[in-house]
Amino acid sequence: MLPAPHQALEPRDLPVPEAGPGQVLLRVLACGVCRTDLHIVDAELARPKLPLVLGHQIVGETEDGRRLGVPWLGWTCGRCRYCISGRENLCDFARFTGYDLDGGYAEYAVADERFCFPIPEGYSDVDAAPLLCAGLIGYRSLRLAGDAERLGLYGFGASAHIVAQVARHQGRRLFGFVRRGDEAARAFALELGCEWAGASDELPPEELDAAILFAPAGELVPAALHALAKGGTVVCAGIHMSDIPSFPYELLWEERVIRSVANLTRVDGDEFLALVPEVPVRTQVEVFPLEQANDALERLRHGGIRGAAVLQP
Repeated sequence: MLPAPHQALEPRDLPVPEAGPGQVLLRVLACGVCRTDLHIVDAELARPKLPLVLGHQIVGETEDGRRLGVPWLGWTCGRCRYCISGRENLCDFARFTGYDLDGGYAEYAVADERFCFPIPEGYSDVDAAPLLCAGLIGYRSLRLAGDAERLGLYGFGASAHIVAQVARHQGRRLFGFVRRGDEAARAFALELGCEWAGASDELPPEELDAAILFAPAGELVPAALHALAKGGTVVCAGIHMSDIPSFPYELLWEERVIRSVANLTRVDGDEFLALVPEVPVRTQVEVFPLEQANDALERLRHGGIRGAAVLQP
């Protein structure tokens, strides 16, 4: 449990939560570790529920034996202008798992059943967990990149390693961007189908039709714009990013676009999880016991995870 910002997680003995109306009680089988969890710990996202059980990529089993996935979007009002126009990801009153609601760094969790997803057959608990945020946000980002043929992926972590597989399945050409000197990440990008991989401050051998920024570094926005062809799109996939430095209007001109991705909708989840077995997406995970959650977060902070980190109680 996170007692306060900037503090390590603490082990706590808590009572098994009780499911309210419309909720399900889940025995947690696995929970992915996300960079958003680090943003919460580091107080880069304001006003989390405290103390807080982190974790929003939950694979759990219901009391009647069903295996369900719990994503970041935990509840919406269903009545605001965003909800009624099919944009529930922007709900004015949304509540988020592992932020407003206790999450899955625990043995048990409760969730609104309407916002849970059946886990695709053929995926183990740990392999499925990263699909529930890294995969879902990557998929929404890919959709918002349009029909781009030449796609750049900046930051080759949990999301990029999943979306690369989907993009290749769709026939797109991939170009990977990693931290300068990170040869392991560069090799990982090439292994996953990028035809070129280089440092984030390099220009690719061809102009890009779109770029997705998974790394939360604002300085990558002008770098990606510089790599774009006319009419291209930069999609900022993270919930938090450092400040974007000023850049000349010339980089944006010729109908280039910068846009962000916020959360997900249940439609995104249904579409993505139906697509996952068709690709098929194969997640690469490093498993940590629940009591090593702080170690997993630190490894993630320093770029030491190949693919995704997953906790198991």
